[in-house]
Amino acid sequence: MAPGLTIVMLSLMLGLQPATTDLYLPALPALTEGFGGSMPQAQLTLTALMLAFGLSQLIWGPLSDRFGRRPVLLVGLSAYVLASIGSTLSPTIELLIVWRTLQGAAMGAAVMCARAIVRDLYTPAQGARMMSKALSGLGLIACLSPPLGGLLSDLFSWRIALLALAILGAVSLGLVALRFTETLPQKNLQALQGATLARTWLAILRHPTFVAFSALSTASYGGLFTFLASGSFVFIQVLGLSKTHYGLLMFSMAFTYMLGTFLCRRLLARFDVRQTVAIAAVLSLSGGTLMGVLALSGWRSSWAIMPPFYLFMLGHGIHQPCSQSAAIGPFPQSAGAASALNGFLMMTVAFLIGSWLGTHMDGSVYPLVYGIWFWSAVVALAAWTLVPRQGRRGAH
Repeated sequence: MAPGLTIVMLSLMLGLQPATTDLYLPALPALTEGFGGSMPQAQLTLTALMLAFGLSQLIWGPLSDRFGRRPVLLVGLSAYVLASIGSTLSPTIELLIVWRTLQGAAMGAAVMCARAIVRDLYTPAQGARMMSKALSGLGLIACLSPPLGGLLSDLFSWRIALLALAILGAVSLGLVALRFTETLPQKNLQALQGATLARTWLAILRHPTFVAFSALSTASYGGLFTFLASGSFVFIQVLGLSKTHYGLLMFSMAFTYMLGTFLCRRLLARFDVRQTVAIAAVLSLSGGTLMGVLALSGWRSSWAIMPPFYLFMLGHGIHQPCSQSAAIGPFPQSAGAASALNGFLMMTVAFLIGSWLGTHMDGSVYPLVYGIWFWSAVVALAAWTLVPRQGRRGAH
């Protein structure tokens, strides 16, 4: 495949995740009211999706190492389209949760394969730059998803917003079916054997490079997911913004993330991966701390939340391509399994965050603000301690 085509495909595969979470967020309060659902049920439409997304990767990863990336992508994307249609037609919030869970499981195939494909084709250092390009494409999809979701919800209904996901999935499926060439250099015929799989997972989890960079990617995603899971309620119900206005805020957040991926490539041209994430951690911690201090001072406004969060998202745009590619770097023969475990850890934390927010949203901005402040501190701790000590092999 030509490099440009590879970037487009990776962007679509990775972009399914922000599209699936962000596109319906502006409609989440209206969806909850329309079904007569509770706050925990509303959060479950997101957290159940993320948990299934994380768990499914533990299955998709070894399957892709055994049979190749292409068949896993075809099956996963087909299931994603089906689940998206089911979500659109759901008559109850309970059934919506079921379809969203299946949607998350199917989405795991695409995102896991995308990270594994980068390792199939590139060294860890090259992979960080390639991943940053693919995540720029993800950033573009993330930019468009919230305002599109808000607009579709305002003009039509939340069901039309969910239907848009079926269309995106169908486009991705068609492109993979017609243009994707298998990237796995050699299939691992023992990848699905129980003893082999257990040894592989244990070796990955014990590898210091995987631990260091997975801690970084998980903490950075924890801050983003705190914003995603609570933002629509805080900005729409607490601060009184319209769904369209909230969608524009989400656009600006995603655009900042995309700028972070561009900055990532500039930094990687001058520094190695470990130095790059150490610099980015300054942005992450500064944004989280400023947001927390403004909240403690009593300033309740989107202006007290968004500018600090832009700093955090600049750092996030650097941390994710570097940490995701570096965590998988030491495992060229089991990139699918390593990608799956990295994704599983991130989504497990996301599920725990969503579950906590479902019971702690109190009509204030504090659960959102303090959550992001906490994760920004964990990001800095990982970038400044774990990565310098244990991340050497993932940086080359």
